[in-house]
Amino acid sequence: MSAISSVLLQLCSSGGHMVASRTLYGGTHALLTHFLPRACNITTTFVDINDHEMVKNAMVEGQTKVLYFESISNPTLTVANIPELSRIAHDKGATVVVDNTFSPMVLSPARLGADVVVHSISKFISGGADIIAGAVCGPANLVNSMMDLQHGALMLLGPTMNAKVAFELSERIPHLGLRMKEHCHRAMVYATKIKKLGLNVIYPGLEDHPQHELLKSMANKEYGFGGLLCIDMETEEKANRLMNHLQNCTQFGFMAVSLGYYETLMSCSGSSTSSELNDEEQALAGISPGLVRISVGFVGTLAQKWSQFEKAFSRLQDSGLYKN
Repeated sequence: MSAISSVLLQLCSSGGHMVASRTLYGGTHALLTHFLPRACNITTTFVDINDHEMVKNAMVEGQTKVLYFESISNPTLTVANIPELSRIAHDKGATVVVDNTFSPMVLSPARLGADVVVHSISKFISGGADIIAGAVCGPANLVNSMMDLQHGALMLLGPTMNAKVAFELSERIPHLGLRMKEHCHRAMVYATKIKKLGLNVIYPGLEDHPQHELLKSMANKEYGFGGLLCIDMETEEKANRLMNHLQNCTQFGFMAVSLGYYETLMSCSGSSTSSELNDEEQALAGISPGLVRISVGFVGTLAQKWSQFEKAFSRLQDSGLYKN
């Protein structure tokens, strides 16, 4: 959040305007909807990021400073067309800021046209669920302006990474590629198998995902389609029952709101990481009340972990708590 807010405050002044995706991490959505208008007089128009005409019409040349979106959205796993959105924004004179937290190594937004890329390092890049940090990746002139003694958002607001944390991260980044390949490989295997069980699975690696071909065209080869998948259980009650069985009956994973960990983590997004959005905003964002977000870990063998999932789902069915 420090990375996101610092970038946006550097690029936008009081009275400024931004266009952003409707489907964003809850904290980001709250920052744009409530905090920035109140504290800084910076307003945001929210759009369906896949409706390029809507994006274009929302941008006002000379007034809109930023187009902001997530490369793969949290939690719906909608894939943004980074090259086309960048072209639209640049035609209107706006800066493109992309949150690539869900897809390090899988996507390289800067190579696809984005001007600035932000990451929550706490997730896949750290990999250990023990660090809170963010990153701003951008051109030297932006980074230098953020460190300006009189006007720099990083210099004056002080979200500086602890040196010890920075060193620890430097030791983890070299094997990020290997970890992402395994996260993505297992996510693909699970998504395929879960779909065969009759559950409603959302995963960009599946051919029936609306942006499957788009992601395939943008992705770095050999890294797969991301380490997260979603299961839509339709209601929060059913979502919680599934997660309860997966955690407490078979130890498939843990109920937790983070992601990118070596253990599998599960959360019901509507009542956790997207709880900042009201019911109407969640509906517009495409977040079902029973959407279970699963960050696929790589502890244990694939066969062992899949057996745990199957057993939990079977018990759920036997208990009469879930029917296809």
